[in-house]
Amino acid sequence: MNDKAYWRSDIDALMFPLRDHGAACAVHRRAFRTLLGFDPTPNDCLAYFGKFEWAFRSAASIKIARNCVPAGMNLHLTSRDVARNLIELKPVKGGEK
Repeated sequence: MNDKAYWRSDIDALMFPLRDHGAACAVHRRAFRTLLGFDPTPNDCLAYFGKFEWAFRSAASIKIARNCVPAGMNLHLTSRDVARNLIELKPVKGGEK
């Protein structure tokens, strides 16, 4: 399994591996359109994922636990899944609160 996020044009989605889960997670371009506020290119989606990878990975972990997704089963994230983590889990710089 590749360690990096990549674009699958056949399903119009970004894919990233979930090593601990033994599967992959998809985020469709429509979700990125909602998050970004414009119709993104695959490169826009990959760049946004790179900037907020922690939020995508956290959202995937939460969805796996909440829905009892079996190990090895792929899943997808919605814009809501990701946005929730961007708001609730925003990293704090320099210990500021």
